Amino acid sequence: MNKFFGYLLTPGYYLFFWFWLGIFHPTQWLAYNIGGYKAHKAVVDLMNFFLVATCYLLGNRVTFTNVQTLPTNRPIIFLANHQSMYDIPPIIWFLRKHHAKFISKIELTKGIPSISYNLRHGGGANIDRKDTKQSIMEIVKLANRMTENNWSAVIFPEGTRAKDGKAKTFQVGGVATILKKCPQALLVPLAIDNSWRMVQYGFFPLSALEHITLKVLPPIEPGNTPVEQLVLKAEMDIKRALGQA
Repeated sequence: MNKFFGYLLTPGYYLFFWFWLGIFHPTQWLAYNIGGYKAHKAVVDLMNFFLVATCYLLGNRVTFTNVQTLPTNRPIIFLANHQSMYDIPPIIWFLRKHHAKFISKIELTKGIPSISYNLRHGGGANIDRKDTKQSIMEIVKLANRMTENNWSAVIFPEGTRAKDGKAKTFQVGGVATILKKCPQALLVPLAIDNSWRMVQYGFFPLSALEHITLKVLPPIEPGNTPVEQLVLKAEMDIKRALGQA
């Protein structure tokens, strides 16, 4: 049933998805060059609202749950499992007040309307996975911006997408680098479920009638705890929330 309706609804979804990317590319340019970071961020937030809303054209639902009281006066490192690119618009929209920035592959900074522009100018870290030194320097710059502006970062510690929804082992590298330069950051696990189902048949058809969920889990104070233990706790908290532990 999901695949059948996917064949019917996917063309309309892609039409609007690329429509919004096309509309917001020049809008971002104007906002950034006229109003700077604040105006640009407002446009990016709005774009991601429409990208999330577009999921409903597939009969899909997106539920974001946050019963935690998260600070806005200190940086946060959100550690999330990663299931598909459709994880990202709801994270940007629902966590917008935390100025969440991503660590992205440098290849994505070119060729994609709106998305590439935002990666170049939005304040995140764009890393070359073939160049370890460049990657570390980019993450350090992100950590410095987090400290200066009380921004947050979203890290997918698995390092790749879990195409079957089963969370992989978390790596500590990115978290350790940020905490070294931004020790006041709070760690917050974020459990994402069912976005992998949206692409379980590939790019066409997208799966319809799915329920994507994002749940903010209790924060973890770093203190003097070794980063390996912090990341492992976040991993286990997420796996338990997903029913995988």
